[in-house]
Amino acid sequence: MESPSHSPGPSPVFSFSTSPDRYRHLRLSVSGGAARLVLSIREDEPFRPGYVLKMNSYDLGVDLELADAIQRLRFEHPEVRVVVVTSDRDRVFCSGANIHMLASSTHPFKVNFCKFTNETRLSIEDASTHSGQKYLCAVSGACAGGGYELALACDDIVLIDDGSSTVSLPEVPLLGVLPGTGGLTRVVDKRMVRRDHADVFSTLAEGIKGKRAVEWRLVDAVAPRSRFADVVAERAKQLAAKSPAAPAGPGIHLDDVDPVVEGNTLRYRHVTVLLDPARRLAELTMHAPEAAPPATLDALVAAGASLWALRAFRELDDALLRLRFHHEELGLIVLKTRGDAAHILASDRALAAHADHWFVREVRLLMARTLRRLDATARSIFAVVDEGSAFAGSLLELVLAADRSYMLDAPGVTVHASELTGGALPMTHGPSRLALRFLHSADRAREALATAQAAPLAAADAERAGIITLVADDIDFADEVRIAIEERVSMSPDALTGMEANLRFAGVETADTKIFGRLSAWQNWIFIRPNATGDRGALTMYGRPERPQFDLRRT
Repeated sequence: MESPSHSPGPSPVFSFSTSPDRYRHLRLSVSGGAARLVLSIREDEPFRPGYVLKMNSYDLGVDLELADAIQRLRFEHPEVRVVVVTSDRDRVFCSGANIHMLASSTHPFKVNFCKFTNETRLSIEDASTHSGQKYLCAVSGACAGGGYELALACDDIVLIDDGSSTVSLPEVPLLGVLPGTGGLTRVVDKRMVRRDHADVFSTLAEGIKGKRAVEWRLVDAVAPRSRFADVVAERAKQLAAKSPAAPAGPGIHLDDVDPVVEGNTLRYRHVTVLLDPARRLAELTMHAPEAAPPATLDALVAAGASLWALRAFRELDDALLRLRFHHEELGLIVLKTRGDAAHILASDRALAAHADHWFVREVRLLMARTLRRLDATARSIFAVVDEGSAFAGSLLELVLAADRSYMLDAPGVTVHASELTGGALPMTHGPSRLALRFLHSADRAREALATAQAAPLAAADAERAGIITLVADDIDFADEVRIAIEERVSMSPDALTGMEANLRFAGVETADTKIFGRLSAWQNWIFIRPNATGDRGALTMYGRPERPQFDLRRT
């Protein structure tokens, strides 16, 4: 294999929107209650020039299509009960993230790429748990690294037993890095592979095949080539039978959410982002609905992708991805809101009243996933509650997600909780953001929620309830916020990322928080160590005849 032909450079500006008719690497088909997602990755169409996507290896372009397919299946094809993920390449399922792409990428791009692929695979598990769409991975050839991590996100793994096909996590022995998409965590926490078996598996570059893969719980079943298609079909049928009955009614089409870019301003319908490179910050403002949102179920469904709650949070999601990939130098996100808080509360009320309907459920689940993307974003986050703010209901979650919040003590400036505050939009490890505020006292959390739901809270009451960090009057407010921003952006971004990752996910750990925490800490650190990415590091030397050279000191 050829070594990378170009040096790391800044990420190009690109869109995160796509659709099945624009896919280059995946084929999505739906028949009744079953869907088929086929990896057919075009070698000569990488996301950027300089490498070839051999052996069904993937890059960000492939994963953008995967993320889109998973989301569209939930909204456009709610009738689907099982999704079979497979490959159309003979004796190759997926060889994982393209190594030359990683080796030729900037450090921030590497980490953000891994984080995005983590979130995509978590969305598969979320669809299985909450939407009744089960995933079966039909591994019809070599399955390595990120390819196996994709399989691990599925509910069931069937491996072809042809004497050569294996599953493997070869990152440690071959590349000097870790599996970047939760592989180690899912092996032991999800599939409950024994620690000693996992140790052998994760250091065995050639992987494991056949009956041993089943015995060690690395896959669920194996089948010879002659029976592989039949076994996959039967297990898919069994998996679908375990899912709740499919919802009635057609799906809704998801349109693109790309912003209009005007200089340093990104304008969506309901979100505006002002980029301020000089101060190293982005001011992100979410706007309330301009009119009262639909209240009846029929009207909610008829609104489809234009429904405020769905459109606004899809725009927030897109904005967060753009900040991660396109604006690495901006270290602080300042969250603001504008508009009529009553309209947000009415929107939340309708979503709570019709929570059993599949479309409403999917809207709420998307809102929750977007807020979790905010939680996992490696930027400092301040919420500023000032004149004209509409931090109510589901948008109050922005205040609770922020690392700190500042509220102006002035008439008319309030915060207000709704039916969706306090548990309907949980964090990745389960608790609400408000409950996390009072990890030491569940009673305090319940009291704060009841107080904030009963009536709008002015600054002093919001501070007393524990919802707001700091309050100031109109004489001091602007200066306090300005000084806090200047202090924050002057600090080490590395230290802040580590601090925030520690503080945002207090409480009991889950597999999800382990995946993100270990990426932020261990993989982030390994990616800048010479043993991986130095001139003679394993990732740099991959595909060359020379062997890597390691600094043998343990740290």
